[in-house]
Amino acid sequence: MDDFTAAHELTPEQAVARLEFNYDHACDTLRESLARFVKTGVGPTPAERRHFRYPRLDITWRPTGPVPFTTRAWAKMQTPGVYSTTITQPAFFRSYLLEQLEPLVRDFGVSLSVHVSDLEIPYPYVTEGGDEFTRGTVEVAELARIFPTPRLSTVGDEVADGLWHFDPDRPRPLALFDAVRTDFSLKRLQHYTGTNWRTIQPWILLTNYQRYVDGFVRFALQELHREGSPYVALHLPGGVSVRCESSAEEAAAIVARAPWQSFQMPAYSLERGDGEGGTTIVNIGVGPSNAKNITDHLAVLRPNCWLMIGHCGGLRQSQVIGDYVLAHGYLRRDRILDDILPTEVPVPALAEVQLALQEAAALVTGDRGDALKRRLRTGTVVTYDDRNWELRWSHERRRINLSRAIAVDMESGTLAAQGYRLRVPYGTLLCISDKPLHGEIKLPGAATSFYQRAVGEHLAIGLKTIDLLRGQLHSLHSRKLRAFDEPVFR
Repeated sequence: MDDFTAAHELTPEQAVARLEFNYDHACDTLRESLARFVKTGVGPTPAERRHFRYPRLDITWRPTGPVPFTTRAWAKMQTPGVYSTTITQPAFFRSYLLEQLEPLVRDFGVSLSVHVSDLEIPYPYVTEGGDEFTRGTVEVAELARIFPTPRLSTVGDEVADGLWHFDPDRPRPLALFDAVRTDFSLKRLQHYTGTNWRTIQPWILLTNYQRYVDGFVRFALQELHREGSPYVALHLPGGVSVRCESSAEEAAAIVARAPWQSFQMPAYSLERGDGEGGTTIVNIGVGPSNAKNITDHLAVLRPNCWLMIGHCGGLRQSQVIGDYVLAHGYLRRDRILDDILPTEVPVPALAEVQLALQEAAALVTGDRGDALKRRLRTGTVVTYDDRNWELRWSHERRRINLSRAIAVDMESGTLAAQGYRLRVPYGTLLCISDKPLHGEIKLPGAATSFYQRAVGEHLAIGLKTIDLLRGQLHSLHSRKLRAFDEPVFR
């Protein structure tokens, strides 16, 4: 591979290798041109700038016989033609790309080719910190005049939202997110979570309380020092990590120094060394805006699942503080996605996730049958954008009654809708922390006692759910999440 020209009729391994070669060549050329400009003031020539482009992956399917049947919800062909997408960070996405391409070649006989696209790589996306080439000597505005910059006109979710228009003279979309949309989110993930996006794991817990994060860190440190544990590292906000070889004292000191307070939605990632995929927990804070924000960006990593484990208000007299709510439906009063995913579109519960959450609850609590039903209730969760919705109870009571909602929160409906919209399996298990309609409101003393008692068990259920789902990837990526004119890649 001594150039960056097009390569046709490739195997999946060859295609990914060519993507890596072309991408590395483009990034290296862009970085070298940036460094030269900072040092000498000489910008790139038009010929050099033609190298600052993302690689493009094309697949072509021209079936000549019966179309193979597959139960997969992804990596399947439905309409003959050419499909295309630009690719960023192909080395990081190698396993994902091969997971998509190998069955397409094996089962459908598609042809693969790699090209240089027309889409330029914005210069901030080839730097880690964003200011390596300025060092106070070059204004950002000056760089923007000479080098490609991020442009919102090139970033969008038209494919994910079903807004792309078929043109017989253009390829169909191969993936939900192209290279520039992915790079946009990778940088945002680093900004919001305080961690390198490369450390975020494919199994994700989302919470709205720091206490769950504290419990996750305790669990992680125990696992890193447990003989035979598959976990090898805990990655913390601020770019620091605890390794399995770290002593207990070293680990505690590293955790204590991690500047998690500096980041809006700090993430902690427990990495496995066996290829099965570790777990990340993100404290997303409160509200549907945060919930949409972080999942917009997490989705480009194509995680296996995200689960909401947080607190809610119980709406039924029979519920007890500390009981669990397993959401099987959502009354979306968050409003943030109404224009993108109208509220009349149902957001279905995913059977695989529901069963895993219920089984995990049984395993962790030790309860089965009626004993489990007394503690874990399945029903509809209403998600609000207004924390003080109680002040409008006279306006909201009829909707709550009609929906038969059993709990209220501010994130779960948004996270489920985002999972549905962005094709990421999702689920919700909430813990009742107050009962606003029945006089059991959240007061400081009672809340503290509840948190100490309930958080550890709730977190354990979330972690056990992920363990149960690890062996169900084929069925987990459900056809419920796929449209009739879906892009080929998961």
